[in-house]
Amino acid sequence: MAETFGKEHKQVLRDVRSIMKDVSNSGLMFFEGAEPDSYGREQTVIYMNRDGFTLLATGFTGKKAMEFKLKFIQAFNEMEERLKKMNNTKLLLQTALQHEERIETVDSDVKFLKDHMRINEAQEQRINMNARGKIMECLGGEDANAYKEIGKRAFSQFWREFKAYFEIPRYGGELPKKRFE
Repeated sequence: MAETFGKEHKQVLRDVRSIMKDVSNSGLMFFEGAEPDSYGREQTVIYMNRDGFTLLATGFTGKKAMEFKLKFIQAFNEMEERLKKMNNTKLLLQTALQHEERIETVDSDVKFLKDHMRINEAQEQRINMNARGKIMECLGGEDANAYKEIGKRAFSQFWREFKAYFEIPRYGGELPKKRFE
């Protein structure tokens, strides 16, 4: 590229690095690497896509840079003319169809998320508190003989049945939000 525009390699590197500092998405356009020069020494090279090349080249000055800019303007004008000649109804229908497809995808993704979203910690704690309260009530409280004799088994049995009913490996965080109530 340096030769094409009559620039020194270090000038092009400087210009690219300047763009990389100023343009937030420059990482999508430029990638720095190294290649051996004609003497076998590692030399910094910058790989770039078409957008990076265009951004860099339109900032150059000189006869060759001006030729590039004029060709770029000509290509842009030709593209604009072709777009004007296109059937606007067809273009609108194509765009509407694309938007409809994207909306269907988003709807599908939202449904999936709603169906698979898990309960939060506050909901998990509420389930735990309600379950403990109900089991304690059924056993007669902490001071009751039933609690002392079978409390641990009652709690274990409750959680086993809870997980089996909801078909989950553990109650904490695994319960789908849509089944919370």
